[in-house]
Amino acid sequence: MSTLRLEPKRKPSPTLLIAVLCFGGLLASYMQTLVVPIVGKLPEYLNTSSDNASWVITSTLLAAAVVMPIAGRIADMFGKRSVILGCISLMVIGSIVSAVFDSLIPVVIGRGLQGMAMGVIPVGISLLRDELPPSKIAGAIATMSATLGVGGAIGLPVAAWISQNYSWHVLFWTSAALASVVFILVLTLVQESPARSGGTFDGIGAIGLTIALVCLLLALSKGRSWGWTSGLTLGMVAAGLVVFAAWVVYELRTSSPMVNIRVSIGRRVLFTNIVSVVIGFALMGISLASPQLLQLPNIPGALDYGMGRSIIEAGLWMAPGGLMMMFLSPVSARLNVNIGPKFTLMIGTIVIGLGYLLAVFEAAQPWQIALAVMVTSSGVGIAYSAMPSLIMSAVPLSETASANGLNSLMRSIGTAIASALLATILASSTVDIGATSVPDKSAFQLVFIVGAIASAVAVALILLIPGDNKNAIPGAQPVDLPENKDDPTESIADEIADGELTVNGSVNYGKHAAPVR
Repeated sequence: MSTLRLEPKRKPSPTLLIAVLCFGGLLASYMQTLVVPIVGKLPEYLNTSSDNASWVITSTLLAAAVVMPIAGRIADMFGKRSVILGCISLMVIGSIVSAVFDSLIPVVIGRGLQGMAMGVIPVGISLLRDELPPSKIAGAIATMSATLGVGGAIGLPVAAWISQNYSWHVLFWTSAALASVVFILVLTLVQESPARSGGTFDGIGAIGLTIALVCLLLALSKGRSWGWTSGLTLGMVAAGLVVFAAWVVYELRTSSPMVNIRVSIGRRVLFTNIVSVVIGFALMGISLASPQLLQLPNIPGALDYGMGRSIIEAGLWMAPGGLMMMFLSPVSARLNVNIGPKFTLMIGTIVIGLGYLLAVFEAAQPWQIALAVMVTSSGVGIAYSAMPSLIMSAVPLSETASANGLNSLMRSIGTAIASALLATILASSTVDIGATSVPDKSAFQLVFIVGAIASAVAVALILLIPGDNKNAIPGAQPVDLPENKDDPTESIADEIADGELTVNGSVNYGKHAAPVR
């Protein structure tokens, strides 16, 4: 009796593998903006208050942040393809749950399951690193990284069009159908990576990290409605910090940690992750302020800075920014190889700052906003392609998925901080139009100024990242760490830095040697 094959008979072509995984990444990031067009109507749809309805967005943020480092660790241990399939399955289930019900709690649960799809992006990047020939790795990583911003940017006008012309449930039925297609494509066309880290799953570490992240991100996302100085907000922050400190101590002592702290505090990884927070902040800043500015009505003498565009029009003006991230992927990849990911990251961050400066001085017409968004998004795309390259050049091959998951988490923390801070800025200086208060022009300018300052800070932090070693970037031949090394946390990049790169271009681990192409 024949058995069902869960692996494709033949290894897919590199182009097909990249296309399938990037499709999954685009759909995962699309989940982040799926309900943005209907935020104002969610209380009516779900028969609840505006404050309660905000959990529909908050649950997705929390789930995405929690799942990325955990999914990365599980992928390193048990297989990257399996984890990708699991994340997409959760997206399908969450989409169906949200589509079927009309009440708050089921939709919040469904949106949380949709948010878990974000594990596809860091794990997909690591799978590409494992499976592609060296000449394809840099470009594939750049393209997959870009999906983190492209999916949301392109998905916003699509979601707005669907919600305007059909029932809001169609948003979720559509995402369920697309996720099912991605699941079938991965199941039939993607092979499992043989790379494994071994060890046991750190359940205590996973629970501790989840509690710390939920406490801190809840304080950030709900602090404005709870009150920044309220006992609940401050209590959440205190609890999150205490649990996080205890978690770090535990992770340092356990033999098979959820996150390898010793690798994560190396200068290359540490400062790249800190910069990731700032890049995530920058992406959210322009994405949060620009649509509001485009949609405000133009009222001479009161809101002469408003542009009076519909949500679909605003989304279309924003969409070119996402496309620029994708179109620049080959350029980003070439920069990573030719000048190294550190200087590529610096270029991307400088471009982000220029985009924000454009918005500060030229934001009176929709095309000017679109130009600023395109420049900023171009910088984000370049930076996104460089960060995984920096991370993977400084960690063992067996830990690339968990390291990428942590890096993606840091970007999510940056977007959460930006959402909280910039929403507060926009609410701090308002104009009353009838019974409604809207941000005034100075509030939008302050948001753009803060974005430019954040970019300058990021450039300064990038200078602290150790110099690039072209033999250690993802375009080089991956080399497995030997089983008998004294320090299993030491990275390939550290070995090269310690002088173990032989004259003939091989990384030499005693009897273990592999050519660097």
